[in-house]
Amino acid sequence: MLRFVPVGAVALAFMAALVAALLGGWGWWLVVAVLASLLAVGAYDVVQTRHSVLRNYPVLGHLRFLLERLRPELQQYFVERDVDGRPFDRDVRTVVYERAKNIHGELSFGTERDIGDVGYEYLVHSAAPVPEPDDAPRVTIGGPDCSKPYSMSLLNVSSMSFGALSGNALRALNRGAALGGFAHDTGEGGLTPHHLDGGGDIVWEIGSGYFGTRTDDGRFDPAVFEYKSAHEHVKAISIKLSQGAKPGVGGVLPAAKVSDEIARYRGVPAHEKCVSPAAHSAFHTPRELVRFVARLRELSTGKPVGFKLCVGSRVEFLAICKAMLEEGTTPDFVIVDGAEGGTAAAPLEYEDNVGLPLTDGLMTVHNALVATGLRDRITIGASGKVATGTDIVKRLIQGADYTNSARAMMMAVGCIQAQRCHTNTCPVGVATQDPRRARALDVDDKSVRAYRYHENTVRQAVQIMASMGVSDPATLTTDMLRKKIDPTTIRSYTELYEWLEPGALLADPPASWQADWLAASPDSFRPGAV
Repeated sequence: MLRFVPVGAVALAFMAALVAALLGGWGWWLVVAVLASLLAVGAYDVVQTRHSVLRNYPVLGHLRFLLERLRPELQQYFVERDVDGRPFDRDVRTVVYERAKNIHGELSFGTERDIGDVGYEYLVHSAAPVPEPDDAPRVTIGGPDCSKPYSMSLLNVSSMSFGALSGNALRALNRGAALGGFAHDTGEGGLTPHHLDGGGDIVWEIGSGYFGTRTDDGRFDPAVFEYKSAHEHVKAISIKLSQGAKPGVGGVLPAAKVSDEIARYRGVPAHEKCVSPAAHSAFHTPRELVRFVARLRELSTGKPVGFKLCVGSRVEFLAICKAMLEEGTTPDFVIVDGAEGGTAAAPLEYEDNVGLPLTDGLMTVHNALVATGLRDRITIGASGKVATGTDIVKRLIQGADYTNSARAMMMAVGCIQAQRCHTNTCPVGVATQDPRRARALDVDDKSVRAYRYHENTVRQAVQIMASMGVSDPATLTTDMLRKKIDPTTIRSYTELYEWLEPGALLADPPASWQADWLAASPDSFRPGAV
């Protein structure tokens, strides 16, 4: 409650000034008027629904907006940069907030990027751009073994659990998904009313803790899964193998955030740290994973089932491909999570040093599926710092069919990147289980913002593709994305990277992939094991 202390102090000062004014001295009435104005501002801050910061920090929260006004003059000195040295956070915050508020994002004075630097990437526009289609393209999720395929948007809400996010944040995202016709991934924390009440399409994520569908000893419960997966809003099921923020480590929800409600939905003790295992107990080999996918598809009466992973060893994914071939069945989709992505709290060493970045992981998965003749049966999703229309188009060129976004979607519903997610003290009610803080997030207002952000970002991606002479994402080519690799040389993705031919690994594996292909076994995730 310390955040309300300034208002309380103003109220006490107002009473004291009022007494002083009544006892005499006209100058005190001026002080009374100023303090009364501050009290009125504080009262309005608490009841308004537009700004979560002001609802949680009345009066004091206006300092944030004052600093925002000063930011254009200061940002050249205080710019945050991402792993590539680009001002990612500054640009993303601006784009997401403006699109969520339906503000046009045009900028004065041209580019703010150093386009002459080595590493600069650009999309190739056409001298003959095509008209933008009336409806944004969508992609069908569902292979030959799926009887209930789903039409997926080019941009969707990536996995964020109830526990990591507040119930109000999830309700806002889900209602936004319902308004915009895009999918909302539950994260591994279970399927809850916060995900379902808004009417949006759901991708139910099943992690190694099997939260929401687990037995008393923490194993997968097929009966509970069958019942819950039948819900009309559950459109697909995703098995989480690993996540970009901390691949190879199970999820952790601090005890302070494990409320009675969360414990009930997850099936774990309340007010105790909730840790999911690093590995699944329902399967231990690639072959068993593929069989588990088929089992979930059967239990869900034919809904699309896939898995999410941050790619580490190429051998491991090739082992999964071999298991698909030998079992004669495939997942309906694979979501590739980049090591640079992830909104979850994680050890710094994992965030910076474990797992492949999205670009490399995405191309690895795409090439492996093409070269094993499986690509036409499996759609690929991409997740990892996807926030703008440019990000979407780049990922489609690199091998994805659609994208998921977590960080930008959080911003759309009010996240200001205070980086207090793990402390339960989120200042805007997005990443907290404190009901007094979560109340600051107005679901009706923020759901519209999530919808607007999605609508405007997908529209921008479609416009970019039209500028490239493309109306169907399937016609994008690797020639259309280029990179400056030294001061005098520019190469396309076609030239920079190896792209395998359909069935190449089955016929005559290229030398660069041969050792990994031979080391991959459908009966073990470990290279060279038999």
